[in-house]
Amino acid sequence: MKECMWCNDHSAKEITKTGYWELHDGTRALQIKEIPALYCESCSMEYHEDEIVEEIEDQLLLIDTKKLNQVLTFKELMAQERFLKKNYFKSY
Repeated sequence: MKECMWCNDHSAKEITKTGYWELHDGTRALQIKEIPALYCESCSMEYHEDEIVEEIEDQLLLIDTKKLNQVLTFKELMAQERFLKKNYFKSY
């Protein structure tokens, strides 16, 4: 169990959820299945951790999104070949 970022209780467990992402160019949105997430048994909140959201955002910036299907899994998205190794515009 992990600490919930909403209620700070240590009853958050790992789950997967479906999410919807609009591409950065605004041309379309994707349905991404099986995204790692947390569910807190104490406050019933379900959420994606910031690190996962950043991973998805970076990946969408670094790949050819025209090749993506409308619906894909998190693993399929993260397996796409990148133009660059990392987001060089982001301060680490």
